[in-house]
Amino acid sequence: MRSVRARAALGATVVVACALAAAGLAVLLVLRANLTDQAGLQAEVTAREVAGQLALDVPYDRLDVRDEEDRPVQVTDEDGRVVAVSKNLEAVSGTGTDRVTPVPAASPSPSATEGNGDGDVNRDDSGTGKGDDSARADRDDSGSGDSEDDDDRHGDGGSDDDGPTASAGPGRGEVSTDDPDFVNGTATVDGERADYRFATVEATNGAGVTLTVHAGAPLAAEQRAVASVRGAMLVGLPVVLLVVAGVTWLVTRRALRPVEGIRSELAAITASRDLSRRVPEPASRDEVARLARTTNETLTALEDSVERQRRFVADASHELRSPIASLRTQLEVGAAHPELLDVPGAVADTVRLQALAADLLLLARLDAGERPGTARTDLGALVHEEVSQRTGDRIPVAVSVPEGGGFEVTGSRAQLARVLGNLLDNAERHARGSVAVAVRAERGGVAVEVTDDGDGVPETERERVFARFVRLDDARTRDEGGAGLGLAIARDVAERHGGRLTVADAREGGARFTLWLPGAG
Repeated sequence: MRSVRARAALGATVVVACALAAAGLAVLLVLRANLTDQAGLQAEVTAREVAGQLALDVPYDRLDVRDEEDRPVQVTDEDGRVVAVSKNLEAVSGTGTDRVTPVPAASPSPSATEGNGDGDVNRDDSGTGKGDDSARADRDDSGSGDSEDDDDRHGDGGSDDDGPTASAGPGRGEVSTDDPDFVNGTATVDGERADYRFATVEATNGAGVTLTVHAGAPLAAEQRAVASVRGAMLVGLPVVLLVVAGVTWLVTRRALRPVEGIRSELAAITASRDLSRRVPEPASRDEVARLARTTNETLTALEDSVERQRRFVADASHELRSPIASLRTQLEVGAAHPELLDVPGAVADTVRLQALAADLLLLARLDAGERPGTARTDLGALVHEEVSQRTGDRIPVAVSVPEGGGFEVTGSRAQLARVLGNLLDNAERHARGSVAVAVRAERGGVAVEVTDDGDGVPETERERVFARFVRLDDARTRDEGGAGLGLAIARDVAERHGGRLTVADAREGGARFTLWLPGAG
């Protein structure tokens, strides 16, 4: 599991497995619900058909149930007694009563024992036909007939000689219009036990007796369909997961192949320490390609930094070697011939060596990321202070600072003083007869201009002049040019204070160096 490909394949497989499992469960539940509803609808249709027959006072033993083997029916009365069941129904559960043997019951209405509308008459046990008066008398003896004084059932006279029409049974029954109740149960029909969806519908017959019809529809089709789908899912899910895992593995491997190329090339660069080499960049525009480009940019910056550091060390060694060699020569001559010792020259070389060491130390601190600080410094006062301390300049410095102040900036006072000193040194070195410094407010900050009337800086050299250890052709001699670090230090300090240092032509014909720093707002 340390491989990204393995983790990606496993993660994708787990996610797809969870999604498929949830989707499969939802499909099974919806399928089961739909098929169960269909079975319930079939059971409701059968229950209402039987209830309609009961409302029409069809005798229990003459109820017509379609598909009795697939649609078991159980009819119970108000007391929960079973009064009728479908053919071959041997056992049932889930309907509220498990009995399937009807109890002895009378005909559901008087019409079951009276003659029909075609003139048929009731028959006694011996088969002898009776008249209407005899049938009515029999009902009166058994308590099931109507009273003679019932004005609603008989004519105005209520005579015993009225025919069957006068003694007709009660009114037509009705089927409940309420939604049926559904329940799952089992039933044994013709020796086979199965699951059914039962619908319960109530009906009232002509005698006012409320009967409950329980009709079932088989759930075998629903169970077979659900089992088939579940089986297909159980077989197909592992196959799908294997395909997902394999495809994810291959795709991830292909996607990470450039990353492996970048890694191996970086390892080779590290081993060879050859910073000129670059990692391969894919032709795509995806994250890996951007990673390769960023890596190459980092290698380029690292190569430049190393090269700059190498040049810096070489130039610093060269600059340090000259004054040290000169000082050593003078000391050796003085030791051999004391009368020939050039003390002023030795002091000058020592001072130059000390200044060069201070410059190198400041550059090292700047390269290490030393922060300039947040102290407030008035550049106008700082300019006056720096110029007042330059008593040995060959050309006097003209200062122009407006009255009223307001030239405060934030940063290191010592470093800003070093910048002003370096700019003035450069101007003194190249000026013919005038050096000036001016301070003014400019675009939310403070600008300091140092100008001279020398030869100026060629336009093609205006960026190169700020590089370390760079001296232009007219300043190559150490007596006039210095070590070539003053302007480089000035620009580095300006940038670390959030400002900038630029050079342009002065009106006097020389160079104009402009230092801009953000105000201390």
